[in-house]
Amino acid sequence: MVDLKGQYIKIKEEINIEIRQVLDDAQFIGGAQVKEFSSELARYMTAGNVITCANGTDALQIALMALNLERGDEVILPAFTYAATAEVVALLGLVPVLADVSPDSFNIETTNLPQLISERTKVIMPVHLYGQSAEMESVQDLARRYGLKVIEDNAQSIGADYTFSNGNSKRCGTIGDIGCTSFFPSKNLGCFGDGGALFTEDDELAERLRMIANHGQRLKYKHDIVGCNSRLDTIQAAILRIKLSYLDSYIAARREASRLYRELLSDIEEVVLPAESQRSTHVYHQFTIRCQRRDELKEFLHNKGVPSMVYYPIPIHRQRAFSDIAVIRGDLSVAERLCEEVLSLPMHTELTADQQGFIANNIRKFYR
Repeated sequence: MVDLKGQYIKIKEEINIEIRQVLDDAQFIGGAQVKEFSSELARYMTAGNVITCANGTDALQIALMALNLERGDEVILPAFTYAATAEVVALLGLVPVLADVSPDSFNIETTNLPQLISERTKVIMPVHLYGQSAEMESVQDLARRYGLKVIEDNAQSIGADYTFSNGNSKRCGTIGDIGCTSFFPSKNLGCFGDGGALFTEDDELAERLRMIANHGQRLKYKHDIVGCNSRLDTIQAAILRIKLSYLDSYIAARREASRLYRELLSDIEEVVLPAESQRSTHVYHQFTIRCQRRDELKEFLHNKGVPSMVYYPIPIHRQRAFSDIAVIRGDLSVAERLCEEVLSLPMHTELTADQQGFIANNIRKFYR
C-alpha cells in the first residue's frame, strides 16, 4: 500500500545526516530541530501557531481539552471516520453526535448539520478524509450562527487547499479554531514513528495548547492547568524537516498516480472513481474507489499479489465501543453504505505506471 523504504532510499543521506546530528547533540527531547520544524511547518501552512505533539490522536484530545468543555457537552463528527476522532471525545466525557457523509467526497454532509445541534452542542469536528477538504465554508457559517467551535481533523489532508466562495484560499487545518494533523509514517508527511501537530491563529489558545501538551505548565514545575505529556521527539522533528521540503513533490507524485488510475479505470462500470471537490485540492492520501462486490474484489486482488485496504469497514455507531455513547439524530445510511463499498488501492510516491497497469488490469479481469 505504501513504499516507505523506496521513499527513504531517495533521501537517505539527507535523513541520516540529520539523525546523526541529533545523536551527536544528545538533545533527544526538545532539541533545536523541534522548534525549527515548527517554524518551517507554520510557514508552509501559513499558520499563526504550530504546536507539535506526540501523535495525531493526542492532537485531537489536546484541542478538545483546550476549549474548557464540560462533561456531557456534545461534539458533532462524521460517522464515517477512523475511531480516534470519536475516541478522544468519549475519553473526555463528551458526547459524540454522529453526522452522515457525502457519497461523493466521503466528508461530513453539511446540509443536515442544523438538525444535529442541541443546547449542549459545543464543537463541530469535520474530518478532511482521504486527502481533500470537507465543505468548510458551510461548517464555519454554521459555527458562527450557533456560537460553536471548529476543530479540523486534518490527519489525511496536509497540503490541501480549500477555496471559499469569495476566492480566498486557506490550507486545510488552518480554517477552524484549531486544526490537528498526524505524522504517522504512512501519511503524506510522515515521520519514522509517531508524531502530530496542532494549528491555530489564536495566540492565547496556542499558549493553552502548549501548556496542555506539557503537563499543564508554562514554567517548569509550575502546573497551572491539568495537562498531559505529548511531545514530538527531536529525531522525528529532524526527519520531518527534510521530508517537509519534499512534501509538494510528494503531493505532485500522488496526483499523477491518481490521474493514471482514472485513465486506467474509467471504463469499468462497476467502479466509481473518487470525486474531486471544486472547492478543494486533493492530495490523495488514499485513492478510494466505490465498487460492487467489494470483499470479493479485495480477495481476488490479494490472490494476484495486489494489496488493498478498506478504510473503514464499520461506521462509528456500529462499533461496540461507541454503541452506548454516540448519539444519532438523523439518517446515517450513506456512511453505512460506504463501509460496504469503499476500497483503497495502493497510493504512494513511488508507485510506477507498470504497477498501476497491473492493478487496473486485475480489477478489469475480476469484473469480466
